[in-house]
Amino acid sequence: MYINGEWLDAVSGQTFEVTNPATGEVIGSVPDGGAADAEAAIAAAEAAFPAWSRTSPYERADLLMAAWNLMRERAGELAELMTVEQGKPLKASRAEVNYGADFLRWFAEEGRRLTGEWLPSARANQRFLSLQAPVGVVAAVTPWNYPMSMLTRKMGPALAAGCTIVLKPAEATPLNARAIIDVFHDAGFPPGVVNLVTTSDPRPIGDVFTSDPRVAKVTFTGSTAVGRTLAAAAGASLKRISVELGGHAPFIVFPDADPVHAAKGAAALKFLNAGQACISPNRIYVHRDAAEAFTETMAQRVGRVQAGNGMEDGVGCGPLVNDAAVAKVEAQVDDAVAKGAAALVGGHRLTEGDFGNGHFFAPTVLGGVTADMVIAREETFGPVAPILTYDDVDQVIDLANDTNYGLASYVYTNDLKTALHAIEALRFGIIGVNDVNPTSASVPFGGMKDSGLGREGGREGLMEYLETKTAGIAL
Repeated sequence: MYINGEWLDAVSGQTFEVTNPATGEVIGSVPDGGAADAEAAIAAAEAAFPAWSRTSPYERADLLMAAWNLMRERAGELAELMTVEQGKPLKASRAEVNYGADFLRWFAEEGRRLTGEWLPSARANQRFLSLQAPVGVVAAVTPWNYPMSMLTRKMGPALAAGCTIVLKPAEATPLNARAIIDVFHDAGFPPGVVNLVTTSDPRPIGDVFTSDPRVAKVTFTGSTAVGRTLAAAAGASLKRISVELGGHAPFIVFPDADPVHAAKGAAALKFLNAGQACISPNRIYVHRDAAEAFTETMAQRVGRVQAGNGMEDGVGCGPLVNDAAVAKVEAQVDDAVAKGAAALVGGHRLTEGDFGNGHFFAPTVLGGVTADMVIAREETFGPVAPILTYDDVDQVIDLANDTNYGLASYVYTNDLKTALHAIEALRFGIIGVNDVNPTSASVPFGGMKDSGLGREGGREGLMEYLETKTAGIAL
């Protein structure tokens, strides 16, 4: 682990193994930390905070830019590590490394622009000054599906704001986190500003993060169930909290859209990271008049998606994170087929040959999906595209909004009026209009309802790590 600028073993001396989800091969081991290690990391972050918070935004920006440059220089080796540990195809890993590095550059630049303002007073002899101050020590918990960019999306704004940070990465991908911390160490961040605690059991670490009074803010990306637990625990001590949680994204193809173009977009988006993305489309609503052309194109495109080890050329769909994830996908597909859906492509585990050592599910297209099927109600987090047909354009927005989640949604239409109506009516934090990549380091990312609290990215992402202070000055 990395605490106060040093690489350390766990207090217990224990370690846990890390495996490749495509092969089952053990690829390394890391310290298995516990509550005492988390407390030591928090102590280091607290001790470093006064000096770090007093550094100028320009000095912090220079260090973030140095980290950005190092990530770019190491992009090849970082991408290979990501594919080996997380499983996504190498091309996708390279894209994630670049995306993750962008957060460091964006927040380096945005941190330089932190300003206050003079505010008017009813009294002639009084002036008000409003300014922003870092919240303090930040505890961050990150997921395995985007094991580098989800780190930098939290670290970039926290550090730019003048906060210090303790990071607990997902137990499935600690080697990715270690590589990112190496970048920050080599960039010259002072001891204690960035800290890393790895563990096979996140609960004791989470308990410390939410109860320790030295922690000012907790930020988490992961499941809604865990997010609720952390938010409730943090609320007991009134800690700042931001959580980016699950999704159940609708993908609406309106009658005026080109169904072939829409199907190509849906196929490209759905199978990124084997469908293991919170913004992955999980309910594809196609008007009945366009359903045949859309489904035919979708089936053709998905039928060509090659599953396998992400290090192999031509692979477009890697493994799932573990066998439990495969079992969940399989259960949803089996439920849908039992209730009348048709597996037009795939629909089964991949277990023969080299697939037998990993966690694979065939890229799948389901036709004839209806609202009573589990896959239409619950997030899948796997490589399955369920197609639902609709007749009434006026009701499809209601169908899309009929979920407790509110993260991402997608609309295909050639009509500006239809697009604007959908943007205004959809209860989701992110909306792609004829666009399957509506994200960037420079724009806010986050959801409504059970999809979370707060935003990451953009100026809003920086404000999540700042407190507003107001001074009244009598002249």
